[in-house]
Amino acid sequence: MKTYRIGQIVPSSNTTMETEIPAMLRLREQVRPERFTFHSARMRMKHVNKEELAAMDAESDRCALELSDARVDVLGYACLVAIMAMGRGYHCQSESRLSAATAANGASAPVVTSAGALVQGLRVLGARRIALVAPYMIPLTKLVIDYIEHEGFEVADWRALEIADNLAVGRHDPMKLPEIVAGMKTDDVDAIVLSACVQMPSLPAIARVEAATGKPVLTAAVATTYAMLGALRLEQVVPGAGALLSGAYDGVQVGAASAAAA
Repeated sequence: MKTYRIGQIVPSSNTTMETEIPAMLRLREQVRPERFTFHSARMRMKHVNKEELAAMDAESDRCALELSDARVDVLGYACLVAIMAMGRGYHCQSESRLSAATAANGASAPVVTSAGALVQGLRVLGARRIALVAPYMIPLTKLVIDYIEHEGFEVADWRALEIADNLAVGRHDPMKLPEIVAGMKTDDVDAIVLSACVQMPSLPAIARVEAATGKPVLTAAVATTYAMLGALRLEQVVPGAGALLSGAYDGVQVGAASAAAA
């Protein structure tokens, strides 16, 4: 039985990725033999605005080095909007740069960003038209939509919850999400992004929204877990975490290049 070290680079005010990703991998431990430990490094950020996000991203190299000191097996950059705020296709640059930093430290580890993982997850599902829920203010939500659409998807409907304080995002009740989605146009979409944010809790609501809409539901945290398991060459299955981690998409390969490079 092998134990894998999961490293995460998280905003200093983030509380959800250190609960939802461990929760999913603990569920996986109930059905598969591998075990996991969890290790984090933090970047300073309190308010979700473009200026704080850019300053925070500049700390990601330090965090990658710190986590590589712990010899983690995979490293996740756990802030979707920080990557997307840096410009179209930036997840490719970030993943490459941070992976190189671990290699230079003699502890090479694959790097997953939640932004790149969400794009990958949508491609794995074969989605083209999506509905999306985000906690951000409207300008940042529109930036996220532009980033995703530049990757080749159409955001047919969306909701911005306009929560500026990152701690408040982490306190948002996930069981409010089914009602929010019920007020959206989802009949003609291929998938629903229930939380386009790693800080907004959503795991308890995924199964309910899938049952109510008949659509595959994924979140930034679910997509990140899928990508991490793939990077570890482990079966991408977690019970109760929605279609992407059902096992139906285990090992599915999709193009990694961003639309910007296409």
